[in-house]
Amino acid sequence: MSPPGGKEGGRRRRRRAAGAMADGNADWMGSLPAALRSYPLSNLAIPGSHDSFSYWVDEKSPVGPDQATAIKRLARISLVKKIMKKWSVTQNLTFKEQLEGGIRYFDLRVSSKPGEIGQEIYFIHGLFGIKVWDGLMEINTFLEQHPKEVIFLDFNHFYAMDDCHHFYLINRIRSAFGSKLCCVECVEYVTLQYMWEKKHQVLIFYHYPLYREFPFLWPGNKMPAPWANTTNVHKLLQFLETTLEERSRYGTFHVSQAILTPRVKTIARHLVRGLKNTLVHRNLPMILNWVKAQKPGVMGVNIITSDFVELVDFAATVIALNDLLLEEDDPSRLCGSERNTEYQMSAAACLFVATCLTKLCTHLLQHTVLSVCQQEAGL
Repeated sequence: MSPPGGKEGGRRRRRRAAGAMADGNADWMGSLPAALRSYPLSNLAIPGSHDSFSYWVDEKSPVGPDQATAIKRLARISLVKKIMKKWSVTQNLTFKEQLEGGIRYFDLRVSSKPGEIGQEIYFIHGLFGIKVWDGLMEINTFLEQHPKEVIFLDFNHFYAMDDCHHFYLINRIRSAFGSKLCCVECVEYVTLQYMWEKKHQVLIFYHYPLYREFPFLWPGNKMPAPWANTTNVHKLLQFLETTLEERSRYGTFHVSQAILTPRVKTIARHLVRGLKNTLVHRNLPMILNWVKAQKPGVMGVNIITSDFVELVDFAATVIALNDLLLEEDDPSRLCGSERNTEYQMSAAACLFVATCLTKLCTHLLQHTVLSVCQQEAGL
């Protein structure tokens, strides 16, 4: 089921927000300075969205299998679903509008509809969203029009899905993107230049064991996304700092989830206000200030996600961080092949030194033994 049209006023507001966000960001990767095109994507600053698909959820469908039994019972009351929607929606913009605004990482949760005939898969966050296939096609249309842009699709939560559902979904992913899919590779090798040469545009991260059977599915552990799970913005920012310090230097991407999560009591106290009016609006400026103070690179930020990405100048702020990489010689500038060559040269140098030392020690030992023998022989 595709999202129906909303009220005209709401549509106008969303178009204005999407238009303002999109200015200059639709082709930002292709417009990066030449020096940055050889940086691993894991060392660039990339804007992403949290629960990226939740711009539309279906109040008329059953409550999703990601919800507790008690919630499912309460949801028989129509008002409960309206309240759920206020707390389930974390984005206002469609995939196309987010992409045009510069978002390149998408946080995806999917589910079958229990009781529905067939194997159709839907996006889900409390309530069911659009069909995954419709979202994939919308994304692919953008990629066709913007061949130098690269996206990350992170399938990290699955509900009511057996292996048959997974095979169905994986085949849909392959059908949607075909040769645009980037097969698993050493993370440090994956640069914009590498992607452009291979004509790849899509990296799929799949948090389910079947990823091993498909070369274009990256394991979920290559995309760690630590979650603060707090309503307190100060605790969130401290968590983001701590997890950045603990970030792996090589071998993975990294998501900084700059989001606040409501607790049950938060929802109970602010039932009709919803997520945006309770937590997001008043805290986004402080979160954005944290973003402005960051720097990408080996130990810096990589992907940063937010709710309601159009409410502040989020995407443009994250993208602008990449300029900081040009200000100094950062080791993250080396692409995979260059770094590998550097390692090989270092190893060769070490081997040469070790060989020389071995020969020297052998010569000294032989000389010492000969001297001892001569002394004992009275020579």
